[in-house]
Amino acid sequence: MASSCNKSFSGDYMLLNSNEASFLDLCTILFSSDIGKRKFVDCPEGVRPEPFGRRWIIFVSVLAQKMLQAVSKPLAGFGSGVEYWLNLLSSNQGFFRLIMNSIKGNVIYPEKTSASFVSFIGHIDSRLHLDSKISDGDKRYHALLSIMAAKASYENKNFIDLIVKDYWKMDILVSLYDFWNDYQEKATTQAFILEDKKDLIIVAFRGTETFDAEAWSTDADISWYELPQIGKVHGGFLKALGLQTSQGFPKEQDENKPQVAYYAIRKLLKEKLQSNDKAKFIVTGHSLGGALAALFPAILAMHEEKLLLERMEGVYTFGQPRVGDEKFGEFMKGVIKEYDVKYCRCVYGYDLVPRLPYDDATLMFKHFGSCIYFDSNYQGKVLEEEPDKNYFSLMSLIPKTVNACWELIRSFTISYTKGPDYKEGGLLRLLRVIGFLLVAGVPAHCPQDYVNSIRLGPPQVFLSILNANDKKLFKIQ
Repeated sequence: MASSCNKSFSGDYMLLNSNEASFLDLCTILFSSDIGKRKFVDCPEGVRPEPFGRRWIIFVSVLAQKMLQAVSKPLAGFGSGVEYWLNLLSSNQGFFRLIMNSIKGNVIYPEKTSASFVSFIGHIDSRLHLDSKISDGDKRYHALLSIMAAKASYENKNFIDLIVKDYWKMDILVSLYDFWNDYQEKATTQAFILEDKKDLIIVAFRGTETFDAEAWSTDADISWYELPQIGKVHGGFLKALGLQTSQGFPKEQDENKPQVAYYAIRKLLKEKLQSNDKAKFIVTGHSLGGALAALFPAILAMHEEKLLLERMEGVYTFGQPRVGDEKFGEFMKGVIKEYDVKYCRCVYGYDLVPRLPYDDATLMFKHFGSCIYFDSNYQGKVLEEEPDKNYFSLMSLIPKTVNACWELIRSFTISYTKGPDYKEGGLLRLLRVIGFLLVAGVPAHCPQDYVNSIRLGPPQVFLSILNANDKKLFKIQ
């Protein structure tokens, strides 16, 4: 429980504990401006009046978390069944071959830890090879390697080993790490680290898994902590990266405690960079993984880890949610400028996740730096903020629906217009139908469109953004 934790490391905080909220108690927050009186809200003592708009967002956040918690087990079971069935089909080369193998008693049963077992995300986009047309020296190379690593992070250890060593011909430093979450008292964060044999190290954080309701609950949680000189930061992302229940983010972690992501990755990077003066590193991630990638350099800066920051080549995020408030954004822009870090926040079309948590006058979460925005034709431009930054207005319903219809049509034509490597399977087409009928931003969040955007988008957007994160707004058509 959040309320039982020592929060002395934070000057201010607002923590939501959905387990403590009855529906009646949750409703009362809409009629009382003092949120501190609610048992499911933990904040510093004293009167804390909040406007109705912010209380409404708290209400929605806690309600969403409770709904996700209610479906957590059945959703996980359903997802596990879907994933196993997809692998059963692929292992037996399709439904009809599976029937024949069943008759003959030769059914091949997939093993979840094997190098042939593919995640749900991997079945949506089954491409494993890097694009041979985009090599080291191409303006898109780091972005392509980043999105492919971010996509691979959803897979199991043996599959990641196979991809990196056999398909990419690179070295694995850490193939898969299950990192401890001190608040959930279990391992919730995954990442892997590779080296491309050209003195470039890539740290890839895994994003939110499709059927993991607890992880989606973290995304829905708008709890935050204020870190000294840094600003207010999303509590769930801090916890996933390695926030300690008793100390926050001390300079060093207690060696007797389970390893958390930040300290373990920092230690390994130090060892590699100290042994190779030429090596640099990139941090990347998709979805939740993008949030952790964006937060990682902030904690490095808080700890004055100059060696690591000076050797950080870039941060590449895809479909990244908002991480902190405006002060946090200004802090990060200062880090980006001082250490010449290439911060590339890629957003495709109507992807829902980059528009979360909600950003308006009543809520504090803001993006920072420039955005590389790709439309549904995979044409990219550099913007200060993605279009329709809050996405949820009724005015945008028609263009979103029209765009979802176009994406569904495109799924049947893209292999003819762009080549067979861009062919979309039945699973992604099903998601596009769901997007057209229900929520357009869900299929747009899939890695497939981000991989396509890097491959097919204009290379100059990456050249232009390298030193533009703290400069004037500009566009590249």
